[in-house]
Amino acid sequence: MKIFSAAQVREADAYTIQHEPVSSLQLMERAAGACAVWLEEHFTPEHSFYIFCGKGNNGGDGLVIARMLLGAGYTAIVCLLQPGGQRSPDNAANLQLLREHYPSCLYEIGAVADFPELPAGAVIVDAIFGTGLNKPVDGWIAGIIHQINDHYHRHNIIAIDIPSGLMADSSSRHMPVIQAHHTLSFECYKLAFLLPENAASTGAVDILPIRLHPGYLTQTPVRFHVTDRDMIQTIYQPRAPFSHKGTYGHALLIAGSYGKMGAAVLSAGACLRAGVGLLTCYVPHSGYQIMQLSEPCAMCLTDEEERYSSRFHEAVAQTSYAAVGIGPGLGTHNATALAFEKLLESYQRPMVIDADALNLLSVYPYLLYKVPAGSILTPHPKEFERLFGHSDNDFDRLELLSAQAVKLQLYILLKGRYSAIACPDGAVYFNPTGNPGMATGGSGDVLTGILTGLLAQQYTPKAAVLLGAWLHGFAGDLAAAHLSQEAMTAADITAFLGQAFREGI
Repeated sequence: MKIFSAAQVREADAYTIQHEPVSSLQLMERAAGACAVWLEEHFTPEHSFYIFCGKGNNGGDGLVIARMLLGAGYTAIVCLLQPGGQRSPDNAANLQLLREHYPSCLYEIGAVADFPELPAGAVIVDAIFGTGLNKPVDGWIAGIIHQINDHYHRHNIIAIDIPSGLMADSSSRHMPVIQAHHTLSFECYKLAFLLPENAASTGAVDILPIRLHPGYLTQTPVRFHVTDRDMIQTIYQPRAPFSHKGTYGHALLIAGSYGKMGAAVLSAGACLRAGVGLLTCYVPHSGYQIMQLSEPCAMCLTDEEERYSSRFHEAVAQTSYAAVGIGPGLGTHNATALAFEKLLESYQRPMVIDADALNLLSVYPYLLYKVPAGSILTPHPKEFERLFGHSDNDFDRLELLSAQAVKLQLYILLKGRYSAIACPDGAVYFNPTGNPGMATGGSGDVLTGILTGLLAQQYTPKAAVLLGAWLHGFAGDLAAAHLSQEAMTAADITAFLGQAFREGI
């Protein structure tokens, strides 16, 4: 699914109006109708609606929603902000309809002191500002936003298209923004919805189709995307009937150190469940029995050192591995760092780099320039900051993520609720699968194993990282559904990988 900028969404509206054809008023009816249906599905006529409407087309949506709810037998009060101000043409037309048919529903607000008393069970609908907002809200309307937010714990707050005050394509930190329980948006995600700094404002996001013209949606290039099932189905490669273990590659996982062998075991199990043909794990000498007992399907090579690994680069030179994954539980011993540098100099295929291997890159930043092109880095936010520096907000960090992926010609997966996958060509994909139950130790090690297994099966790095992130999150969603988010562990993600392959693709 494409992510369009606010300007592109307005272009899509105009294109639809011109080519369908449909009038702007009819398109507003279509959008508002989708919202009204959602509201009627989630609330009963016992709920009263207080719909705060601004002067623009977002306010126009609110006016139409009010008319539809009133026509369906609901109680709706329209709180008109700046009642004497100049309104957009479609807003003015719909206000006139309300004045003609439901004049008693109108309540004018010209100051913070005019904020209405809300009865128990009232639902607040925010239709004050849409995506056309280009500066922070100030003055008494900012006060109205704060008043609405004060009701967050007593009333449901539903934002139409985008929470008022929130910028679609830039940071809104420290600005007055509606805090909604639900945001009802149209046709596609907005970039702001996918970044952590806005979670308290957007709440749960529901994307409602309003039949914007497919000609614009399909032909217009975008930089940002949300991965969806249709995309994953084009990536996935079913197994051939006459294939054998050699068909699906021989992977090497370099992982584990004394006290951190669990990370190596988790990564190995996920790699096997991801479908790799053969797996060899390189571990320190102390990890031999742990790995052989935990994952008998994997072969095991051991370092001469007891507690850490120092010569894995030699093992890579002796065998032609289809993919290498390195980092889970590896440790950052000086000898490990030296072996890592030699590995980067000798192995020229894309590899998967995570955890302590990322920490080594941050300690020795010159090593970044030795990482093979097309490799996949999987930092969490703190690892990313250690690698590339601090950002003032999530939008700046996203730009830094993309810039580094292009500069280094790497795939960088920044972990999070919507993990952001930056590609060497400048495109960025957000992965929608996954849940907070996956915020547990070892979850990233499982992802490393999945990605290494897919890379060994001759998936391109881009296909491997998109499919791997999707499966990882989908398996986590299945685990949470069966066990709860609180009780699930990283091993449960691996346990549900088989079901994720069956149901998630």
